[in-house]
Amino acid sequence: MWTVPVRGLIALAVAVLMAMALAPAALAQDPVAPGEAEATKKLPALTDTDIDMNTMQALLKPATKEDIEALAAEWQNTVKEKGIELAHARVGGDSAAVDARKSELGALIDRFKAVVSALAAKGGDAETYSTYISAVSESPIGMEDFDDLASAGRLGTMAYEWVKSPDGGIKWATKIVLFLLTLLAFKILSGVLGKITSKAVGTLKKTSSLLKDFFVNVVKKATFLIGLVVALSVLDVNIGPFVAAIGAVGFVVGFALQGTLANFASGIMILMYRPYDIGDVVNVSGVLGKVDAMSLVSTTLKTPDNQIVVVPNGSIWGGIITNITGTDTRRVDLVFGIGYSDDIGKAQEIMEGILSDHELVLDHPEPVIQVHELADSSVNFVCRPWVKTSDYWTVYWDVTRQVKERFDAAGVSIPFPQSDVHMHQVAAQ
Repeated sequence: MWTVPVRGLIALAVAVLMAMALAPAALAQDPVAPGEAEATKKLPALTDTDIDMNTMQALLKPATKEDIEALAAEWQNTVKEKGIELAHARVGGDSAAVDARKSELGALIDRFKAVVSALAAKGGDAETYSTYISAVSESPIGMEDFDDLASAGRLGTMAYEWVKSPDGGIKWATKIVLFLLTLLAFKILSGVLGKITSKAVGTLKKTSSLLKDFFVNVVKKATFLIGLVVALSVLDVNIGPFVAAIGAVGFVVGFALQGTLANFASGIMILMYRPYDIGDVVNVSGVLGKVDAMSLVSTTLKTPDNQIVVVPNGSIWGGIITNITGTDTRRVDLVFGIGYSDDIGKAQEIMEGILSDHELVLDHPEPVIQVHELADSSVNFVCRPWVKTSDYWTVYWDVTRQVKERFDAAGVSIPFPQSDVHMHQVAAQ
């Protein structure tokens, strides 16, 4: 009748003894600090020595300063342990082990640097860790390795280890290939966009060829510059300071060259609206001459006496522009005077005959010959034939000469200014 209780007591006694035996082992385990447990929970992959750098940087970004401080201490211990392994390999004279430990230490230091950089960005004390990194960093070929470089096999082994390292040759070869491919892609893209721009501006018939070339070159160079910035980002180059420097330099240059930029803007307007072109005779900024050359900042004129005058585009666009040869035909304005005692009809008939016989005077529009003014000393006629623009001065000089010769032959006077003086006799007082 006592069998069941006795067995239960025996089982309870055995369970108590086993718990007492296991308690010391459980108590012997190191407790995990609350901060470390929380950091490990939040950043589970950042203690992995094989973590990818991009993944590591992405995980570090949302981490707090306290998380990264705990993580930096762990990585310092990891780097320390690998440095001790490298020291033992050197003492043992195992060159292969030294190379392997160097490569491993370099990879660990790269990740440790990322952690320290993140700590500094979050306002933590990163100076101590940076000093430690500088002290334990290993160059690819240290001073102590110079004696070993006498062996070509040794140098080849070191080069091979660096090339096959994920953070060494493989990493940089991939980045360089991507850099070159990016440049090539944007170079091709700039050519395609340049052709599209050329066809687009080609439809603008009134736009000068210089402005068309300017638009095409701007599109091509701007596209390639964007490609260069993108390609530099592939090499992990921080392009933020680069872009900021370009902006600062652009501001300084723009402020220093504001007059030139004003001429540049005026040049674009001139090339766009084309009030004149190369070969036209113009009167701009008080200078009369033939347009010899044009650029985005100035216009070069050749005066009738063969002088070269360079006029800034800003003063041209901001003033009055007279294009003398801008049309195919032009009116010649002449004024001829006869005496008050001469026959008006006869003088008009002479001038009409001269214009009708001249081969360079156009029939349409018809010439105009009319009495225009009763001046102080003469009766003035206006004589206005129409000619081709290129024949303007030839007709001007020919008609002037023939009018003088025909008037003289017909007895029509061409008076000069004269005054009538009336004298009155005054009796002596």
